Amino acid sequence: MAVSYKVLGQSIPAATTATDLYTVPAATSAVCSTISICNQGPTTTVRVAIRPAGAALATSQYIVYDAIVSANDTLFLTLGVSLAATDVVTVYTSLDTVSFSLFGSEIA
Repeated sequence: MAVSYKVLGQSIPAATTATDLYTVPAATSAVCSTISICNQGPTTTVRVAIRPAGAALATSQYIVYDAIVSANDTLFLTLGVSLAATDVVTVYTSLDTVSFSLFGSEIA
């Protein structure tokens, strides 16, 4: 069983658009250790959801919902979330000035 520590995903999503940040590859599991949410503009809100097996986005999947990120500020969330093959991390922001970076490891 090989473990690969890496940047799992990075994205600057369009405003008000749920965007897939990371999908666990087939025959792989992953541990998401930290997500960085960097707001490069005015105060905004953000969301983060974990969609098991790529299921349609539902309110029960959110781990962060409309959290406020101040202007020119960064929010770091240390999570330790375990994901199975085809699970998806989805992000959303009210403005297009936020970058998301997900760090962790893949186990194949």
